Amino acid sequence: MRLTFDDDVEAFRAEYIAFLEANLPDEAEAAGEASRSTAHVPLWARRWQRRQFDHGWLLPGNPPEYGGRNAGVLQQFVHREELARRRIYHCFNPQGVGIIAASLLSFGTEEQKRRWAVPILRGELTASLGMSEPGAGSDLAGLATRAVRAGDEFVVNGQKVWTSGAHDADVLLAFVRTDPDAPRHKGISALLIPTDTPGLERRPFASVHDRHNLDFNEVFFTDVRVPGANLVGPLNGGWTVANGSLGHERTMMWMSFADRMGQALVTYRPDGMLDRDRIATIAMDLQALRLLGSAALGQAARGERDIPAVSVLKVLGSEAEQQAYAHMLEASGIDGLLGNAPTGPYNPYSPEQYTASWFTRYLGSFAGTIAGGTSEIQRNIIAQRILGLPAR
Repeated sequence: MRLTFDDDVEAFRAEYIAFLEANLPDEAEAAGEASRSTAHVPLWARRWQRRQFDHGWLLPGNPPEYGGRNAGVLQQFVHREELARRRIYHCFNPQGVGIIAASLLSFGTEEQKRRWAVPILRGELTASLGMSEPGAGSDLAGLATRAVRAGDEFVVNGQKVWTSGAHDADVLLAFVRTDPDAPRHKGISALLIPTDTPGLERRPFASVHDRHNLDFNEVFFTDVRVPGANLVGPLNGGWTVANGSLGHERTMMWMSFADRMGQALVTYRPDGMLDRDRIATIAMDLQALRLLGSAALGQAARGERDIPAVSVLKVLGSEAEQQAYAHMLEASGIDGLLGNAPTGPYNPYSPEQYTASWFTRYLGSFAGTIAGGTSEIQRNIIAQRILGLPAR
C-alpha cells in the first residue's frame, strides 16, 4: 500500500520545507547551550521557536495569532513528518507548547490566552503540567491536592510528583481538588500557578536513566495563594480540561513511536536467524502502527473523532517500541550499554535519542507506556469502548 496526499497538502509540505531550509538554526548557534530539562529553553531555541511562531509554523493547526495558519489535519501531519525526517524539534518545552498552551486556547479566557498562552508559544515563558501525585499517578481522579476558595483567591496545599521540568518552568498548570464532597471526577479544577509564588517548592530528582540532567520533580504547595483569575475552565470542571490536555498530547503520539522504531531498525544490524525473526516482528509492528495511524488520520481529516482508536495506537506504539529496544539490548550484549551520547539524558524530543545506548533507550521507553495515559488505562478504554465489556 502506498499512501499519498492531495496536491494542496503537498504544496503545504513544499512551503514548509522552503521555510526550514531558510530558517533552521545554525549548528554553531545550536551548540552554544543545551537544554537541561523539558522546561528549559536555551536562548537560541527561544529565537527559533519565536521565528516559527511569527511565520505560522509552530503549530500550523492554530489560527495565525497563535502561531499557526489554520492548517487541516493532513497538513499538520506532513508538518510533523518533515520535522521527524530531519531529526529536529520545533520546541524544547513540549508540555508547555503542545499541552498547556493548547489547553488554554481551548478552555482559557481571552486574558489567559494573552497573558499565558501567547508567551508560552513564543518561547517567552515555559510551563509544566502538575497532574500526578504520590497516591494518584495514572488515576487523576484520585488526586488529593486541595484548593480552598478564600475571597478572590484559592489557597493550595498538597504535593505533585513526576512533574517534568518544574524546576525550570515559569508556571504550572496544576489540577487540584476544589470540592472534596463531589464525586471524584467532578470536584477537580485547573489552576495556573506561577512557580515563584510563595509556598511553592520544587525538588528535582534523578531517574535511573537520567542521573545528571534532571527533569522529574516533586512539587510541594504550602498555603500557596493563587488569584481566582488563574482558574482555567469552570470551577470543578477540571476533569474536562484534563481530558482535553491529554487529548492534545495523544493525537499524533503514534508518529513519535513509529519514528523511533524506524530509526532503530536503520541503526541496528542483526546477526543470526533468531535476530532476523525478531527484526521481522519489529518491522511488522512498525508497519501495523503506520497503517493504523494512517487510518486514524483519515478519520480525523473527515472530522470523525475516534478516541478508542487513539488508545489502540498508544498501546501498540509504546509497547512495540519497548519490546524492540528490549530485543536490541539483549542481542547487543555488553555493547548495549555503550552509546554515542554520554553527555545528555535520553530525551524523546531530542535527536540525542538516536545515538543513546540501547540500555538508555530501553529504560526511556517505559515513559512511553505511562505518559499520555498508561497502558492499563488505555486497555480499560479499549475494553469498554471497543469490546463493550463492563467496567469493573
